[in-house]
Amino acid sequence: MVKIVISPKAEADLERIVEYIAQQSGSVKTAFAIIQKIKTRIFELETFPLIGKRLSSVVGEDTDYRFIGSSNYLAFYRHVDNCVMVDRVLHNKQDYLSILFNQPH
Repeated sequence: MVKIVISPKAEADLERIVEYIAQQSGSVKTAFAIIQKIKTRIFELETFPLIGKRLSSVVGEDTDYRFIGSSNYLAFYRHVDNCVMVDRVLHNKQDYLSILFNQPH
């Protein structure tokens, strides 16, 4: 099994997702259920770190990022040695390339 490391930015993303869903749905319970699904999916990477799709296969840009989806969210991660580093968790409609690669929006 590999170690899962969730970056501070990814943690902040998860907090924003909770706030947004709770506000939109009016239910904190719904928000936490979705976050739990996302985290469950992320922790599947402990056993299967390469299940995510290569980002480079989707965007045609050379990158070490892989991603997995849960609900409408994508977790972007890198598999390095015996560690999975989750860098961001973003809505699939966001301009995730600009966010991941620090390009202006």
